[in-house]
Amino acid sequence: MKIILVGGGKVGTALTRQLSEEGHNVTIIDTNKARVEHIIESYDVMGIVGNGSSITTLEEAGIADTDVFIAITGSDELNLLCCMFAKKAGNCHTIARVRNPSYSHELEFIKKQIGISAIINPEMAAAKEISRLLRFPGASKIDTFGGGRGQLIKFPLTEKQGLDGLAIRELPEKLSSDILVCAVERGSEVIIPGGNFVLKSGDMVTFLATQENARQFFLKIGLPVNPVRNVMIVGGGAICYYLSQELVENRVRVRIIERDAARCAQLAEDLPGAQILCEDGSNRGFLLSEGLASCGAFVALTNIDEENVLLSLFAKKHSQGKLVTKINRLEFDDILGTLDLGSTIYPKYMTCDFIVQYVRALQNEAGNNIKTLYRILDDRVEALEFTVHEGSRATNIPLSHLHLKPNLLLCCSTRGDRIIIPRGGDRIQVGDNVIVVTLQHGLHDLQDIVAD
Repeated sequence: MKIILVGGGKVGTALTRQLSEEGHNVTIIDTNKARVEHIIESYDVMGIVGNGSSITTLEEAGIADTDVFIAITGSDELNLLCCMFAKKAGNCHTIARVRNPSYSHELEFIKKQIGISAIINPEMAAAKEISRLLRFPGASKIDTFGGGRGQLIKFPLTEKQGLDGLAIRELPEKLSSDILVCAVERGSEVIIPGGNFVLKSGDMVTFLATQENARQFFLKIGLPVNPVRNVMIVGGGAICYYLSQELVENRVRVRIIERDAARCAQLAEDLPGAQILCEDGSNRGFLLSEGLASCGAFVALTNIDEENVLLSLFAKKHSQGKLVTKINRLEFDDILGTLDLGSTIYPKYMTCDFIVQYVRALQNEAGNNIKTLYRILDDRVEALEFTVHEGSRATNIPLSHLHLKPNLLLCCSTRGDRIIIPRGGDRIQVGDNVIVVTLQHGLHDLQDIVAD
């Protein structure tokens, strides 16, 4: 597909890499010449130095025969303007990044009036992920499928849980839990495990289950399942606003620490149910005096990654609460993975995942296309949800007779209101939503799971 991408920042660069690696014809537009030159030297893409809202620039980029237009500059208004012009000039699919909370209740209206195909708000998406983690604090990461009925949950395995040395096929009998282990991260290695795979303390385990089955499993291995009722947040930006709004509605006690007085005044007006504290969040004595040791969760949401890391490490030392750490930069995730920062949230990864999912779905609109896409375990594993619109070589065959590609696991399917953890005699049917976890990147259609 031919794709034009406006905005060559960190997200634009990461997205350019992913889309070009999947074989798309990508043209990047940015006003910064050095940034454009760096991208075209690093990846097999075209680059234009110019304004993405200029019709002349768009025509130079080939808007007339473009399939997808993506605007992810730092300005919401510019992104919307670019998409509006691109839609008029090229009649292509358009995707805009819009982050300002002022637009949060108007996104559907904006999409309809301007004709934008999709809008991504990474701050709102990050807030929803944090909220899920605070409702189920034993997990370090939660992704949802099937309208929230299926959950892909990651947690660190320790000796206390009593699973060390246990083969995966022994889990149902030992714990009477209907879960499916989908992936295991052991050191630098990521494994899609079979039934004979033996778990070890120190593993990062990702499993799929319904919410209730996941809760029962965590109760049996001694991990917390009760929602957090007392949250301390450092950093009063957009993610904090969206998160606090949801927490207050659920009667969670929220304390926000923000150093900017004007921002504090705005938050106090917008969030009357939260306690706003105007103070430097790196003031260790202040954090302790405000009850860090007794809080149920500590969430570091400043705009400085290094500060978030240090704050979480300090909170880890002085609190037993759930830790959540926001990271903006994508370059050092392998290093940060060695630190105990609790649950790490990458809003920029969410933007990339959403757009890659949308583009892949467009490539196969008539077939069994992708409904949901997550990149998990440091971007090395993909978890995909396919909607089965038509029969194929993957449907109506007992799963025990289906020859799947290596390093791929068929995890679950949703059929109506039912969640089905597949067994050998089950079959994929038209109308199902099917969830697959794989080490292979770039699957577009359900039939791609079958070995040639």
